Amino acid sequence: MKTINRIICSLLLASACSIGAIAQENQSYFLHTIEKGQSLYSIASMYGVSQSDIIKLNPGSDEKIFIGRTLRIPRSAANIQKETYHTIETGETLYRLTVKYNVSAKAICDANPGLSAENFRIGQVIRIPSTTETQTMVPAETQSSTVVANNNILGPVESRCRDMHKVKRKETVFSISREYGISEAELIAANPELKGENKIKKGTFLCIPYPKAQTEQNIQSQAIPTDSELFRENRKKTERFSTIKAAVILPFLDGVSKSESSRMVEYYEGLLMAVDSLKRTGTSIDLYTYNSGPESASLNSILGKSEMKDMDIIFGPLYQQHIKPLAEFAKKQNTRLVIPFTSKDNTVFQNPAVYQINTPQSYLYSEVYDHFVRQFPNANVIFIEASQGTKDKAEFIKGLKDELRNRSIPMKSLKEDVTVESLKTVLRTDRENIFIPTSGSNLTLIKILPQLTLLVREQPESRIHLFGYPEWQTYTKDHLEAFFELDTYFYSSFYTNNLLPAAINFTKNYRRWYGKEMDERYPKFGMLGFDTGYFFLKGLARYGSSFEKNMQGLDLVPIQTGFKFQRVNNWGGFINKKVFFVHFTKNFELVKLDFD
Repeated sequence: MKTINRIICSLLLASACSIGAIAQENQSYFLHTIEKGQSLYSIASMYGVSQSDIIKLNPGSDEKIFIGRTLRIPRSAANIQKETYHTIETGETLYRLTVKYNVSAKAICDANPGLSAENFRIGQVIRIPSTTETQTMVPAETQSSTVVANNNILGPVESRCRDMHKVKRKETVFSISREYGISEAELIAANPELKGENKIKKGTFLCIPYPKAQTEQNIQSQAIPTDSELFRENRKKTERFSTIKAAVILPFLDGVSKSESSRMVEYYEGLLMAVDSLKRTGTSIDLYTYNSGPESASLNSILGKSEMKDMDIIFGPLYQQHIKPLAEFAKKQNTRLVIPFTSKDNTVFQNPAVYQINTPQSYLYSEVYDHFVRQFPNANVIFIEASQGTKDKAEFIKGLKDELRNRSIPMKSLKEDVTVESLKTVLRTDRENIFIPTSGSNLTLIKILPQLTLLVREQPESRIHLFGYPEWQTYTKDHLEAFFELDTYFYSSFYTNNLLPAAINFTKNYRRWYGKEMDERYPKFGMLGFDTGYFFLKGLARYGSSFEKNMQGLDLVPIQTGFKFQRVNNWGGFINKKVFFVHFTKNFELVKLDFD
């Protein structure tokens, strides 16, 4: 009797263990760990699902999500046919995943260019390509021979079924699993048609998998490669570029206003200056320039040109409707696509070829919040509420208030028409008093600056600062004295001090090259063209195809645009997370604060 009990206990234990191992396959969702800067929109974009579907599985996530917590991400039937997503669990290795999904390590590495032995860890989500997808990636003669392409360590893939069982009358999942000494979960995992309410049918054949213990034993008996070995085996060799081929695809003539066209021309002019600077140092660059109208036919005509297949990098486009097809082309041709302007497209979350210069809003704000609490750890924050109907900074303010609450930083709110006497009542002598308007408009500044200026003059002993937004660069000429007097800060991913030698020299050279001044709007597109062109072309010249692994080693000081690229996930592209604080000091100095 004791022996029988022990057997039953053993079977139950085996069942429990196997359930954990195959949970991801059985469940209609997988887990995503929320990282800094991610929003519900960006997470949904990563996995090709809707925000509403995520909210259904995670009630309350539409109101707030928290860094470090997990979200259930639904598996859609459409996505499973193309690919699946796997959350790395305790004890899992790259090799175990090749066995589990019957795909090669090379296929997994190719599908996850951001994955490495260093970041292969619990909680990471990786993309598992479908069998049909890997068949198009790997020559047919190599698919049946090995699990890992070009890897001598692994032998042939054995069948996952040790036997086929013909279902008899009155047999159940439980009885069949007991007959073969496996768990119900293992049997269902091998026969997905048994999931849910589908009844087992007489006469059908079921795959009987090897017991988990035996599988583990077989695996351990082999010379199992480590993650480091597999990643090293499948690492792409560095390719050097003797001549960098670069394309610019922008609307210079058609489909845009005269003002917008002039800005595109200015961007191109700045990029030409970067190419010239690099050529003077011995870098060989072939630059191809194309004028693209808003129509799809215009872009298709460009992409159909024979030379486009040989491009190492593409700069553009401007039109939102061109981003996705151009990104798909870049991915197919293994070409880098640099999008210099604001993008409302979510392609960067699923396409490894894309570099998004303008930071998505949620990531930008997250960086600003971090820098804010680092700069003002002892703050007393006073929000000046702009007039009704001015909601241009609503999302920023909401997120900042949440961050301040989490950090136990005190805050208050006042109306924009508040008197100086009322402003005095919210000041604290033991903290730095930071005034933040809830709108970045010039009209709001015009309304609040007089009261704040009087406050500073009447309370010189109080530590008072004004904090604001990138567009304030445009209003500097109107409010320069007030900005200095109020010890003002604003955040921005682009900024140049026109008094610095680099800015002076560039402006002078631009004027000499083109016989005109740059547009006074910010960011200055001539500087943007120079910075983006110089950064990427210099990086490709120095590091070749290993550029992505060495971006942080580029010791370049841009004139206007900062660069701090981060891959959004293991299979997607890069976003630029660089943010500066610009400080107008009471000593009439302009200081760009770089927190990296």
